[in-house]
Amino acid sequence: MNKNIKLAVAGAVLALSATANAGIIIPAGDWTMDINGNVNAYATWVRNSGNASGTAITGHGFGFYGNDTLGERRNQGIGTGLLPSWLGFTGKTRQNDLDVEFTISLQPGVSANDVSGDGAFGGTGSKMLNRQTYVSFGDKSWGSIKLGKDLGVFAADAILNDMTLLGVGSAGGTSGNSTNTTNGGIGTGYIYASWKGQVAYTTPNMNGFQATVAITNPNQWGTDGTSSTDTALTGLTMRQDRYGLEGKASYSFAANDVTGKVWISGASYDVTTLVAGKSYTANVGDIGANVNAGGFGLTGYYYKGEGAGTTLLGYYGYNASTGNKRDSDGGYIQGTYILPTKTKVGVAYGVSNLDLAGGEAAGTLVDSSTRVTVGAYHPLTKHLNLVAEYNDIKSEAHAASIQDQKARSMSLGAILFF
Repeated sequence: MNKNIKLAVAGAVLALSATANAGIIIPAGDWTMDINGNVNAYATWVRNSGNASGTAITGHGFGFYGNDTLGERRNQGIGTGLLPSWLGFTGKTRQNDLDVEFTISLQPGVSANDVSGDGAFGGTGSKMLNRQTYVSFGDKSWGSIKLGKDLGVFAADAILNDMTLLGVGSAGGTSGNSTNTTNGGIGTGYIYASWKGQVAYTTPNMNGFQATVAITNPNQWGTDGTSSTDTALTGLTMRQDRYGLEGKASYSFAANDVTGKVWISGASYDVTTLVAGKSYTANVGDIGANVNAGGFGLTGYYYKGEGAGTTLLGYYGYNASTGNKRDSDGGYIQGTYILPTKTKVGVAYGVSNLDLAGGEAAGTLVDSSTRVTVGAYHPLTKHLNLVAEYNDIKSEAHAASIQDQKARSMSLGAILFF
């Protein structure tokens, strides 16, 4: 797995059990191979409310809120959580005074809610994903360079510190799932970092301080603001005239029984709209902190953007009729505690807000999406963790006449790391 993801998962597992494994290590000549990953699955029960009139809120992301097309309020399913099931292959070697590494990973889903169970008959769920293919090289004296596909730089720490990374979060186990994972706090507290082609430089660790700057594929923008369908998410290529720019800086500290991390990150993209002569630069930044003392943990996070949209970077970031950009902000606060039984319990509140563009009338566009999560994560063994979560999600539109759409869910399952 990506080093940041491995560290986040290792930290989560360490908080649950005595030790965290490093994968299956195999010496192979000049190389050391690390085969690592996880398998997880959750049964989820969802009760929806709202949308009784059939008027859906647009732009709230992938959550399945309100009644479905048949008017049913309850649904359930078995699927993968926020962290997809993962099979990663990492090779490392030291050559010519350089640390050289490559990583390739695959992410299979658990099941699609169709007759085939895997989308073989045209379903959209349970697809095999490839979220990492990169090479990196460097030295602890001057840092490292990464080339390839990996987790984005902006907002990465937001998702890596979300406790639902070991669970489900929003939209679990229902036909409202994204391809083969759930959403955790994406769109209800932070913007998804996504998996991006990039060239990134990371400084050496300087007494806890570290920074990363990157250029990324420019065509991240997937919707013109007129539709929330998958076609709108994937069918629009902007052909931007410059790369995306992303960066972050962080400081990690430890003193006696207190450990923590403070970070800031940001992103900037050029956006060409569908309105003739209209373009803009989307900018977004965030700040966050995580502190742990004894068995207690506290995480706070906030982001603010102009034209950056909500849920996904750029999603509904502008008005398709005028080309004017929309402002957005949000964040989450999360508290956890490790019981004497080693069970980690936590509660979190998150919100994502999307403003109207200049001159835009109130309508079905989402105004805010909020999430309350209560979770328990218990280490049954060193590698296997049982998970129980309750999530309460609500989306509100800008127009007061549009009924709020809600989803309350309960998830039970397990996640195994290797």
